[in-house]
Amino acid sequence: MATLESYTNGSAGTNGGIGRRNAVPIIHVRGTHYEIGFDIGRTFAKMIQDFVSIYAPLNETYLPLFATEKGRMVYEETLDVVKKQFPQYLFLMHLDDIISNATNGTQANVLPVGCSTIICNQPGHEIIGHNEDALSETLNHWYLVRAHVVEVGCKEEKFTSLSYAGFLPGYTMGYNHHGLVYSINTLSAAVLRSGKIRESPQADPCLAQETLRNEGCGAAEGFSVNMTFLAQEGDRMFHNAEVGPAEADSARSQLNVLTVSPGENTYLRLKVAEVEGLIIQSSIKRMKAISKHPPAKCRQDVIDILSDQTDDEFRVYQEIGCDDYVKTLATGIFDCKERTWSIYTDKPQCNEPILVIPMQLRDPQSGKANK
Repeated sequence: MATLESYTNGSAGTNGGIGRRNAVPIIHVRGTHYEIGFDIGRTFAKMIQDFVSIYAPLNETYLPLFATEKGRMVYEETLDVVKKQFPQYLFLMHLDDIISNATNGTQANVLPVGCSTIICNQPGHEIIGHNEDALSETLNHWYLVRAHVVEVGCKEEKFTSLSYAGFLPGYTMGYNHHGLVYSINTLSAAVLRSGKIRESPQADPCLAQETLRNEGCGAAEGFSVNMTFLAQEGDRMFHNAEVGPAEADSARSQLNVLTVSPGENTYLRLKVAEVEGLIIQSSIKRMKAISKHPPAKCRQDVIDILSDQTDDEFRVYQEIGCDDYVKTLATGIFDCKERTWSIYTDKPQCNEPILVIPMQLRDPQSGKANK
């Protein structure tokens, strides 16, 4: 069963023919993993097809490599592992830079793709703020998935996540009914692994150490998770987990967890060799811009930092011109005190949120959702 909403606001510019659209499509869907995927695909087929047709990494890199013997081997090797651990997983575009790096050693993420996360933990102000950045083709090709997974032999799950068209939800930002609130920052390790898992943390209710390490297999690439648990007892704690690709002879991911605040797209603690190029330069420039602001003490401070456009080349809020390689798709403000998720489709400092979602948690006694 699925229902669809679309929230719109204001007008757009001239980028990409239709410009930045102030619209958030939302699908409410319940069923098995297959049924949920089917309904998402049926509902957003046109958007997904349009995105696939213009997504440069898929058409210019992944598909040509897939057509080679070695590229097909990387694909099949990784697919085999994924089928065993996550049979509901989607594929190919989810291989991302793994297929090019593992096939011919091509450096991953040469473009300045990378998100920014700011955390505020002050009395009365408990905020995770996140700019979701992606290749410019992704602008207007995303939606929200509010899913209720009901499948025999699996735990009941409810989650809400921002999802790129045709991608598996869970690798951007969102929350689930256990009270996990999270945002993801891509990290660009120099060496990625085939035959491993490209993580989608939303599939798991609690991001436990065993989940992040992916015991028995390990992660194929690196990422950083910023998270908190709404229902935790005691003082609010925010955590950051750096996950590195499994070593060649290892069956688990590299992992480092710390209570920490700003998040960009470089490893700060794990000793993982990183790519060279624009993603690292972009991350350094954005971190430098963030460092010029005093530590965030309230929601508005978080919004001001995430709206920073002081750098001429790499901005915290990535929006310069129509030929940008990378753009900020949306900004999310998770208010852990109010238990709301506010979503902005344009610079948050100058605009009201287009949508405010109450974050409902599962009542452990009744099994029903409550605020």
